[in-house]
Amino acid sequence: MTDARLEVFGWFGAVASTHWLASQSAMGVLERGGNAFDAAVVAGFVMQVAQPHLNGPAGDVAILLRAAGGDAVHSICGQGPAPRGATVSGIRALGLDAVPGTGLLPAVVPGAFDAWMRLLSERGTLDVRDALAPAIEYAEKGVEVDQRLHETLKAAAPVFTRYWPTSAQQYLDRDGQPPARSARFRNAELAAVWRRMIKIAETTSADRVLAIEAARDAWSDGFVAAAIDTFCRDTRVMDVSGRIHGAFLTGADMAGWRAFDRPVISAEFAGHKVHKCGMWTQGPTLLQALNLLDAEGFADLDPAGAEQVHLLTEAMKLALADRDAHYGLSGPEAETRAEARLALLLSDDYSAARRRLLSDRASHEFRPGAVPGQTWRPDYAAAAARQREAGLLAAYGGGEPTVVYDPVPDAAPAHSRAYVERAVGDTSYLTVADAAGNVVSATPSGGWLQSSPVVTGLGFPLGTRAQMMWPDEAAPARLAPGGTPRSTLTPTLATDPDGGVLAVGTPGGDQQEQWQLSFLVRHLAQGLPMQTALDLPGHHTNHVVNSFYPRAATPGSLVVEERFAGDQIDDLRARGHGVTVVGPWAEGRVCAVRAAADGERRAAVTRRGGQALAVAR
Repeated sequence: MTDARLEVFGWFGAVASTHWLASQSAMGVLERGGNAFDAAVVAGFVMQVAQPHLNGPAGDVAILLRAAGGDAVHSICGQGPAPRGATVSGIRALGLDAVPGTGLLPAVVPGAFDAWMRLLSERGTLDVRDALAPAIEYAEKGVEVDQRLHETLKAAAPVFTRYWPTSAQQYLDRDGQPPARSARFRNAELAAVWRRMIKIAETTSADRVLAIEAARDAWSDGFVAAAIDTFCRDTRVMDVSGRIHGAFLTGADMAGWRAFDRPVISAEFAGHKVHKCGMWTQGPTLLQALNLLDAEGFADLDPAGAEQVHLLTEAMKLALADRDAHYGLSGPEAETRAEARLALLLSDDYSAARRRLLSDRASHEFRPGAVPGQTWRPDYAAAAARQREAGLLAAYGGGEPTVVYDPVPDAAPAHSRAYVERAVGDTSYLTVADAAGNVVSATPSGGWLQSSPVVTGLGFPLGTRAQMMWPDEAAPARLAPGGTPRSTLTPTLATDPDGGVLAVGTPGGDQQEQWQLSFLVRHLAQGLPMQTALDLPGHHTNHVVNSFYPRAATPGSLVVEERFAGDQIDDLRARGHGVTVVGPWAEGRVCAVRAAADGERRAAVTRRGGQALAVAR
């Protein structure tokens, strides 16, 4: 493939992320003697400045890691819970049948900051000053406005100027215009917050760990929580519902909250153990899909052929239907019930029964499996009726797909490409491996500048993850005080029997597991190099109930890049897929790092999005 990026390698370390500043900052940490955990933390904070439309300080993050010298994979949950006042009856009392996707009403306890600080405290070597220094420099001196950031700000400007004055003050000029392409984008207010955090940490203790704990206190129980509490109590804003609402979130909800470890789950595939976060993410869907597939059966398939695309798509439809019906951590005994559901969904007997549903024809049905004691289902027909509404709402922060697609399956490619270019909220990804063998795979997201107004005095907006919770008492992922939203964030680690580790992830909302599945099959089962595997033509289905407001679905859909051969696209249509053809590089921004047992480090990123960077030496 002549236009593919170079897969880089070395022996010292490797980094891959969705923004070059994050990748270079992480490698700089390794060069100065820091480990992979330090590098990931620094990159995470840099990403909040470089990609504020894709993640933010008050967002969330899912982290998988494996420490050198050990076999265990660990997970840090940087997903904050729903506020104490967030109830089904509370939403219904407002005349709403869904949690809005923008504004203040869907705000949950911010989780990203504390998760990064926990990783730094327990696994890193840097202090608070060194961890925040690169991000502060970029916030004060500015980062270059890329095309997508410019388009996002341009699309959001009318909402800012009319409804969200704090965001207009932060992101627009006096004439209400966003910064031009290639202009310097600064956030002095955020830099001041981080400088204050450093001062608190350093005046509290000379001990590195105690100083980090002081910074965590300042966030959840100190001046940050106080600013959020005041803003949420005093502010009511227009949201995507077309109505003015305040927030459920208060400082009391944030008080004492800390990121914590959650169990890691895994499945065997192609001689590897694939590790994922649990039901607080959509991670188990990838494992469910892998359990439906025979790795050896891919040896004779074309990795860019219709048969393989069809098989992966149908497997993901079944896995994602289970996600929509059965995943969730709300209500009493949520953890115990989720553990039992997961054991069933990943069992051999259940997988065998689901595998029998796969056929040569594309399914247009919503087919979750049967789980004892769990009969709730989302209204799939209603979700399908909301599809066009989802496209209209995306222009100002409703939803979180990497791209938005025309609802007409057979739309002409040129029309599809025009629709795809509309900017919406999304996610970031980063992975780091050092020479010692420490590996991190992390997916930061939420707190997008276009989805919630900037908090006065802090320079950043709140996250809106509660939109993923159903206002239905019977739903496993129902809105409930202290319930954990079922996030789309889903990093991956795959371990070899000899001790090697593969880290992979991508932005993309409901598409994240779909693009990772394609990559893993091509790389692990079919033996393609990482770069080749992630640069082959991509695809996904919108057959699922979208995780973000207004929770839409497109039955039988299949979105494919135009680089697929014409006869393969015709074959997919003949199998019953409602095919939409999009631009040549529209499907996913997968990043990957491999830390081999012999010490070799490799990294690869795709050209999709134009911002990702792989670094190794």
